[in-house]
Amino acid sequence: MDFGIDPETLRSGLIFYIVLIASLSIHEWAHAITAHMLGDDTPEHDGRVTLNPIAHMDLLGSVIFPLLCIFVLPGGLLFGWGKPVMINVSNFKNRKRDEILTTLAGPGSNLALALISAVVGGVLFRFEPRTAELFVQLIGINVLLAVFNLIPLPPLDGGRVMRHIAGMTEETFINLSRWSFLIILIAINIPAFRMVLGAVMGIVAAPFLLIYRLIAG
Repeated sequence: MDFGIDPETLRSGLIFYIVLIASLSIHEWAHAITAHMLGDDTPEHDGRVTLNPIAHMDLLGSVIFPLLCIFVLPGGLLFGWGKPVMINVSNFKNRKRDEILTTLAGPGSNLALALISAVVGGVLFRFEPRTAELFVQLIGINVLLAVFNLIPLPPLDGGRVMRHIAGMTEETFINLSRWSFLIILIAINIPAFRMVLGAVMGIVAAPFLLIYRLIAG
């Protein structure tokens, strides 16, 4: 059966997908390991304190949507997510502080990955220039995940932080979360939103790309 995908497009698409899933998995693992270290054993009982991607994959968000974006709607905004890590804040010594730390661990891990990719990629480029595509993708995808997840909309990580800043009730948070998927789908199709998101991503990515270029020479 001919799907109209040439070998080069298939190769680059699969590499992009693998990088995305690895980055999503580390994002969710960071949530899980942070909660575990702060005293909540819920992620461990759920099998989430692992770097095994299968434990963190969501059928719709980690398989269907990303593959559609990569192979069916190339050039558009990438849309995908991992399986949310469940936590029990009652297990934390300091509920507010520890929940915020657990929440920020996800985007923080993506920014850390972007930095590691910039340094390692810059070094490897001196020996093998063909690695540039992989490490630039690693920087771009991880910056995207960090920025997107920090949008102050429940249940995204930014929305969870905003909940504490604004003193949002649990009921309000849950009600907003029910509509967030639709809101995001609408927002990513608004040119102004995409422009702002792209600008923020460019600003955040700039230091990592600069580090990469300086090391690569």
